[in-house]
Amino acid sequence: MLSLAGERAHPEIIENIKKEMGIDKGFIRQYAGYLKLLMHGNFGTSYYTNRDVLKDIAAKFPNTLALAFVATLIAVPAGVTLGFIAAYRKDGLIDKCVNAVSLAGLSIPVFWSAIMIMLLLSLKLKLFPPSGTGDIRFLVLPALALAIPAAATLARITRTTVADILKMPYINTAKAKGLSSLSISSVHVLKNAIIPIVTIIGLDFGSYLNGAVVTETIFGWDGLGRFTMEGIIKRDYPVILGCIITGTAVFVLVNLITDIAYHYLDPRIRLHAKDR
Repeated sequence: MLSLAGERAHPEIIENIKKEMGIDKGFIRQYAGYLKLLMHGNFGTSYYTNRDVLKDIAAKFPNTLALAFVATLIAVPAGVTLGFIAAYRKDGLIDKCVNAVSLAGLSIPVFWSAIMIMLLLSLKLKLFPPSGTGDIRFLVLPALALAIPAAATLARITRTTVADILKMPYINTAKAKGLSSLSISSVHVLKNAIIPIVTIIGLDFGSYLNGAVVTETIFGWDGLGRFTMEGIIKRDYPVILGCIITGTAVFVLVNLITDIAYHYLDPRIRLHAKDR
C-alpha cells in the first residue's frame, strides 16, 4: 500500500486507496469479488500503469506464442533426429555422444545457456541482435535458448522409445519382408513412437506459452514471461495473478489438445474407445 501512496502519505489517502481496491472488505468478500470479476474476463487494472491487465496480456501473448512456435520448430526436428540416430546406433559411440549432449542440455541452467548464446552468436559473431522485440532475427536467440532443454528431453525420450520398438517382433517381420530402412522407420517405428513424442512436445509448448520468464527477461523479448517478471519485481499483484491464471488456462488447453490428438494418431486408442 505504501508503494502506491508513498511512505509519507496521509492516512486518509491510504484509506481511499483501500476502498478503491476493495481491500477494506473482509477476505471472503474480496475473494468473491475477484471471482466475479474473473467470470467477466476482468483481471483488474495494474497498480503502476492503471491499464487493464487483460488488454496488456492480450497484447503481449502473441509475442510469447511466436517465441514458443519458433522454439518448437527448432527443438522437435533436432531432438527427434538425434533420438532416432542414437537408437539405431545403440551402445555405440554415436549413442554415447548423443546421451552426453542431451544430458548437458538438460543439466545446464537456461539462464547460463542464454547468456552464452548471446555472447557467442550476438556479441562475438554478430549474427543476431542481442536483445529486443522485432522481426525473426530477434526471435532466433531466445528460441534457441528455449529449444536446447526441450530438444535434449525429446532426444532421450525418442531414443528410449525407438530402441524398445526396434526389439519388437513386427520389426523383424518387416525386415524379413525386405522393406527398406526408411520404410520401416517411417511406417512402423515412428507411428508407434509418436505418442510419447507428442506428449513431450505438448508439455514443452505449454510451458513456453506459460511464460518463458527467464529467457524473455534476458533477451528483452516483450512477451508474457517478461510481463510476469516485471509484475513480480513491482509487486503488481493484478498483473501477477492475471499472468498466472492465463498461463494455467493455456497449459490446460494445450494438454487437452494433445490428449485429443492421441485419438487420431494412435488407432489403438480409437479401437479401445469403440470397445467401451
